[in-house]
Amino acid sequence: MVKPAGPFKTPPSRRLPPPAAPASGGAGSLGPGASAGPEAAVPTTLDGQGSPAAPTRTADDPGLRASARSGIPAFEVMRITDEIARRRAAGRDVVSLCAGEPGARPAPGTLKPAGYTGPLGTGPLREAIAGHYRSWYGVEVDPGTVAVTTGSSGAFQLVFLAAFDPGDRVALASPGYPAYRNILAALGVQVVEIPTGPETRYQPTPALLDAAVRAHGPLAGIVIASPANPTGTMLGRPELEALVEWCHINRARLISDEIYHGITFPEPGEPDPRGVSVRELDTEAIVINSFSKYWGMTGWRLGWALLPTSLVAPFEALASNFALSPPAPAQELALSAFTDESYAQRDAVVKGFARARALILEAEPQLDWGIAAPSDGAFYYYSELGPQLERFPDSVAYARALLEGADVAVVPGVDFDPVAGGRAVRLSYAAGEAAVAEALERIIRFQR
Repeated sequence: MVKPAGPFKTPPSRRLPPPAAPASGGAGSLGPGASAGPEAAVPTTLDGQGSPAAPTRTADDPGLRASARSGIPAFEVMRITDEIARRRAAGRDVVSLCAGEPGARPAPGTLKPAGYTGPLGTGPLREAIAGHYRSWYGVEVDPGTVAVTTGSSGAFQLVFLAAFDPGDRVALASPGYPAYRNILAALGVQVVEIPTGPETRYQPTPALLDAAVRAHGPLAGIVIASPANPTGTMLGRPELEALVEWCHINRARLISDEIYHGITFPEPGEPDPRGVSVRELDTEAIVINSFSKYWGMTGWRLGWALLPTSLVAPFEALASNFALSPPAPAQELALSAFTDESYAQRDAVVKGFARARALILEAEPQLDWGIAAPSDGAFYYYSELGPQLERFPDSVAYARALLEGADVAVVPGVDFDPVAGGRAVRLSYAAGEAAVAEALERIIRFQR
């Protein structure tokens, strides 16, 4: 049998040693008029067939260093997720209240062969998303302004690239989702963190934005989330209207992360039980959403953005180069997300989140923690540790000890708030009622 040619490895006996450094002025030295640039200073070897091999570089060669823009913190939640997997593989019974991942929506039995779609998604899916806004919010959306993306993460990257230039200032509430901060920083945008607390329900206000402008200069944009990660707090219609007006007056882009819409726990008679979409108030605002949370399609990596008309062409140009098209099989599956049956199934899942949330709220006295954010929506409980900080130096140490001593995984607040997050933790009750009940029992026992 004839083996195909290459790739070849040179046997040790045939490898040639690196050439000795030439003597000054001797054969192989630089001739008249030649210059010893950086490439000449890098030694080379032969690949065994007489051709120069790739230059050998040293560890301190700047050419081997990562970019400055990549020097952002890793997402702690995903690191902890890996640690949980390792411990479970080793036989540990770990209860995870870590990742914000609801129960997965089943895939259809057979997916059709799929090729590229348009860079902004298929026409039928863009029309279905527009219909979703008509059904839930009573607002008309032009399907031509809907951009389907590779998860909401893909939407944020493309929106930030289309809307902001390096050096622009963009405000974010803190505590908040760390990927906003890190994506913006990697793109060279100046992040202005706005500390929030119980007095504003952990949401930004026009007064806080005015203070940020006085301290840092004009803002090119603001990113809001309602319900928010990690706090679960929401902006009511009056609060959202005030932020829309502030952005109009200050000529700042408003970007609204609405990925947790539909996962809400309203009081009876509340006028906006699923949340208020900023698209109801302002067609110039940008909305970002996803199939990951309410529909439980995290691994399918499919999201969308509602764009102002002026950003559609720039966004499409970026999308066609960065991703070519969103994943076609995920778009096929997502078409079935907007049926009455699908809504009913997912609303039943949300009722399960509500029961898990109630368990945490009922256990607050036994937890003996500190001030907690109102968990209006999403599936997160964000709380200061209060008296527990007398035993542990910070939330990182607490979370590590809890995982080691009780096999319960929670997320330290430093992921969401680099300043005050060392005093807080986030629990995700997306794991469901049974997992939350078991975790609470273990936490309370651990703290005794």
